[in-house]
Amino acid sequence: MPTENKNRRLGVIAIIVKDRDSTYVELNKIFHDFGKIIVGRLGVPYRERNISVMALIVDGSTDEIGAMTGKIGQIKNVSVKTAFTNI
Repeated sequence: MPTENKNRRLGVIAIIVKDRDSTYVELNKIFHDFGKIIVGRLGVPYRERNISVMALIVDGSTDEIGAMTGKIGQIKNVSVKTAFTNI
């Protein structure tokens, strides 16, 4: 595991991808690099709006999760938000 239990947080990361073709390679590299904290992943293409909506369930330290979302947020045409649980 990436960190000790007491320092880990459970959270959900919401990702909106506005240009699927140009961002998936970058996103998948980040997902691979941070795979140890990703518990699950869901992606849904929203064809009517030409976007994709993704949700990641993560379990890691706030530093690890913040590093991952920071990298995701730097990708052009991608929006990212994180919500943590109290667990």
